[in-house]
Amino acid sequence: MRFGQLVLGPAGSGKSTYCSAVVKHCEALRRKAHVINLDPAAEHFEYEPIIDIREIIQAADPMEDEDLHLGPNGALIYCMEEFMNNLDWLQERLEEGDEEYILFDIPGQIELFTHFDIIARLVRFLKENLDFRLCGVFLLDAQFVTDLGKFFSGSFASLATMINLEVSFVSLLSKTDLLSEAQRNDLDNFFDLGPELLQGDDFLNSEWAAKYRQLTMAIASVLDEYSLVKFLPFNINEEELISDALVVIDDVLQWAEEQDVKINDFDPPENAND
Repeated sequence: MRFGQLVLGPAGSGKSTYCSAVVKHCEALRRKAHVINLDPAAEHFEYEPIIDIREIIQAADPMEDEDLHLGPNGALIYCMEEFMNNLDWLQERLEEGDEEYILFDIPGQIELFTHFDIIARLVRFLKENLDFRLCGVFLLDAQFVTDLGKFFSGSFASLATMINLEVSFVSLLSKTDLLSEAQRNDLDNFFDLGPELLQGDDFLNSEWAAKYRQLTMAIASVLDEYSLVKFLPFNINEEELISDALVVIDDVLQWAEEQDVKINDFDPPENAND
């Protein structure tokens, strides 16, 4: 049994930084955690990946190809499809080592896990072929809480990803250290999603938005009815928040249950009087 975190979220949400922080935190706990980079457009990161998609293809390749000449988004999708056609390469590389706890650093093009089935196919492969127990970790930049519209948009992206991938999920509000003191004090209001969060929104109560109010509230109620999206605060500069997030994720993965001490069966000692 292997355990994996699928680190997802929009571009710039701090996925690679999160991976680096978790690896360092695990090292401090004398735990081993490893990262696989699946972003063909990555330029640099603070961790050392055990497997890197750029070994087989980089985003620049289809962009510079004379026949393809793809743009950044098209190139990324092309690279991920090429990667999916070479999953035997990934399997061989994983079978070479004995790493049990792995973070998959997924590209930030949100269509990959909300509209396309590329990551969903990867999930099925990891579970069925490589015996992975997986948890999705969705990161949303805390700057989204400065605008309710953006926050609900990001929350729906988390919900859509969760439904598309069909794995257990933990959603994190990253970069909370970049918020002002007033915004940090209001964070608790964003951890219980529902239409009530919109009640005091100035824009929603404006004359222009009045005719859309009922529709907006109905859309917001979807998050409340599903009751699946709930964000935890995350900040790489606070070990307590890193620890709290890891505890929740490990609990979802049931990682601790697999780490129980294995007791060997020994023959009973011979009777000294015999």
